[in-house]
Amino acid sequence: MIDSAPSAPEARSPQTPQTPKAPGFTRATARPAGMRKRHKLLLMSFLIGILGPLVLVAFYLWVIAEDQYASVTGFAVRKEEGGAISETLGGLIQFAGGSVSSESDILYEFIRSSEIVAAVDRKIDLRSHYAQYWPGDWAFSIWPDATIEDLTWFWQRVVRISYDKASGLIEVTVLAFDPQTAQIIAQAILDESQNKINTLNAQAREDAMRYALSDLEVAVARLKEAREAMTNFRTRTQIVDPEADFQGRMGVMNTLQQQLAQSLIEFDLLAETTKSTDPRIAQAQRRIEVIRQRIAQERRSFASQVGENGAAGDDFPKLFAEYEGLVVDREYAEETYRSALSALDLARANAARQSRYLASYIRPSLPESSEYPRRAVLFWLTALVLALGWATLALIYYSIRDRG
Repeated sequence: MIDSAPSAPEARSPQTPQTPKAPGFTRATARPAGMRKRHKLLLMSFLIGILGPLVLVAFYLWVIAEDQYASVTGFAVRKEEGGAISETLGGLIQFAGGSVSSESDILYEFIRSSEIVAAVDRKIDLRSHYAQYWPGDWAFSIWPDATIEDLTWFWQRVVRISYDKASGLIEVTVLAFDPQTAQIIAQAILDESQNKINTLNAQAREDAMRYALSDLEVAVARLKEAREAMTNFRTRTQIVDPEADFQGRMGVMNTLQQQLAQSLIEFDLLAETTKSTDPRIAQAQRRIEVIRQRIAQERRSFASQVGENGAAGDDFPKLFAEYEGLVVDREYAEETYRSALSALDLARANAARQSRYLASYIRPSLPESSEYPRRAVLFWLTALVLALGWATLALIYYSIRDRG
């Protein structure tokens, strides 16, 4: 038996010798965070882009900006209620006339126009008042040598209009550096608006009268032509009324028919009671032939030649149709003439009174305290705009930096 060799000792993996820990040893922590360069730049941009301008805005608003007073006035355009004539002929006028623009819309645009600015400036001297604090309060003042275009632009800043199209109410707020001037400007706007309404009334009256007179002249000319045509017809045909003439002709025809029937009866009686050689029979036959010839001639005068009373070549049916057409033209011309006269009377009635007027439901107020400029509102709006702008620029910068 062969003894096996003793097995080799198992190999051990070498172990890293461990350094013994000293008593009280603590692992080192991260060093405190500090401001880097980009943080300092961001903070500096915040101070320069937001806090700096806000300080300047606050200083301007509470130290430099002058107090402004607001005078409020409100009015609306109203139409006078129509009377009996207007109610009777209102439908005709609306049918004949076209639609017009709203007077309130016209007045709203007028208050914002350079025309009223020039009119108020002639009364109050707007440049002197609104340029008295120039150039100190430059944001709420206008330069002394401003043109009418510049003054109109500034006018829309100090005159604020609120217009409700549904009700037609117009409310105007006027800003000025003292209460009396604000009230005076508001009253001037009210007066100029009333003048504009009066001008519109005068123009409307002139247009209505001119159109009514023009329509009346056309109606008179048409009536004259219709009557002259009727006169020429009667002169040419020598017939005053074809209908009456026709009835007269029918009377003659009826009389001839009766005479013919009576002559036929007499002839029959003679033929039965006398001989054929009796001269009365020949006379009766002659009478019957003459009546028949007259009846035939009368019938031909209805359908062909009129005869002694009509012109050659004109038959009675054509003359009758021509007469009916002339009657229709004359009646239409007469009706048009009566309508034109009524429209002229209505235009004169409307011209005698003011059909539109300015109803003021708020008289120009005299303010006791300044409400403008709204410093807190302007300050916080400025802060919001600056913060949004600064945040947007910062995000754009870091987005480009990260991509780079």
